[in-house]
Amino acid sequence: MPTLEERLQALEDREAIRALIARYGPLADSGDAAGVAALWTGDGSYAVHGFADAVGREAVAGLIEGTYHQQLMADGCAHVLGPVAIDLAGSSATARGHSLVLRWTGSQFEVLRVAANRWHLARGADGWQVTRRENALLQGDAAARALLAE
Repeated sequence: MPTLEERLQALEDREAIRALIARYGPLADSGDAAGVAALWTGDGSYAVHGFADAVGREAVAGLIEGTYHQQLMADGCAHVLGPVAIDLAGSSATARGHSLVLRWTGSQFEVLRVAANRWHLARGADGWQVTRRENALLQGDAAARALLAE
């Protein structure tokens, strides 16, 4: 049976991971590329299947600074991340969940993307950070479903 201290640490770790993931959407929607990049480790990566595989903070920031994302913000958008299932293993963790990207069309919002996400995280001196995020559209293929599997 885990000790009280171990149980408390697990709760604090899960809450810190949830808070980190929850920060992504507002940072992305406000165009804070440096803030988004700071969620990742220096050598962390963000793989958006079929779009980009950004490695390192500069490349992750480049996704926000890039033409596609800038146009999305100009149109009006919202990155919405759902609750995540978190598996802890000491100072590393995996979180699985869904994300939606909504875009304003001028008269209403439309769903632009519905994706599966798998976040790989590590706890270091600065707290929890993303080492890798994988994101794939849920279009019926096994690869996207695999991101959600235990």
